[in-house]
Amino acid sequence: MEELDFISAVEKSRKHINTWVAEKTEGKIAELLSPGSVDPLTRLVLVNAVYFRGNWDEQFDKENTEERLFKVSKNEEKPVQMMFKQSTFKKTYIGEIFTQILVLPYVGKELNMIIMLPDETTDLRTVEKELTYEKFVEWTRLDMMDEEEVEVSLPRFKLEESYDMESVLRNLGMTDAFELGKADFSGMSQTDLSLSKVVHKSFVEVNEEGTEAAAATAAIMMMRCARFVPRFCADHPFLFFIQHSKTNGILFCGRFSSP
Repeated sequence: MEELDFISAVEKSRKHINTWVAEKTEGKIAELLSPGSVDPLTRLVLVNAVYFRGNWDEQFDKENTEERLFKVSKNEEKPVQMMFKQSTFKKTYIGEIFTQILVLPYVGKELNMIIMLPDETTDLRTVEKELTYEKFVEWTRLDMMDEEEVEVSLPRFKLEESYDMESVLRNLGMTDAFELGKADFSGMSQTDLSLSKVVHKSFVEVNEEGTEAAAATAAIMMMRCARFVPRFCADHPFLFFIQHSKTNGILFCGRFSSP
């Protein structure tokens, strides 16, 4: 916890918070709080920063990256830089949601990127509606997956997004913290405080070397054919997760639906 003067030095305080976040995320999130997001009435700002950088256990060859079309929808396509690698990976197919799952390990193999790619005829929103943490753990069990040679096509991408978390936290039942007179932060300060702002900003970049990510604040097996190398072509919307393999903990997750 750090005391700042929001009353007489609001802009200085905002820049101080942004500098702290930028340092913790190695510059990937440079401006968590935009101008005007805090004012002299601000009393308590909750800030959290997490940064992740991981190299693929098997990197993609940049020479194989080429421009391809990404199917945003049935009627729209956009160009992407599509990476390519043929190697042995764990993968499976979940018949109930018509979705392929591929595991791309990072160096050390304690962390994986898990990609859930629906069939082209299956809307990504259908998968999202069916997805729960319990189902995710079951569907991504490594001991239930095939390990086989596969041709992987994955777009190079960068995602950055900001969220005001107040409405989300209120919907989860955390209401008193935002209301003066009900909030109890007596363990932090003798002053009557309530939360003024909870901002979350995320950054994820995937390229041939690996992934950079920062944030502030029973399976059905796929039928195989020995004559062909299976293809995993992520040229339409998919979900991705960065997971700790031993605990199943999810560090980051997101949706790539348009370049």
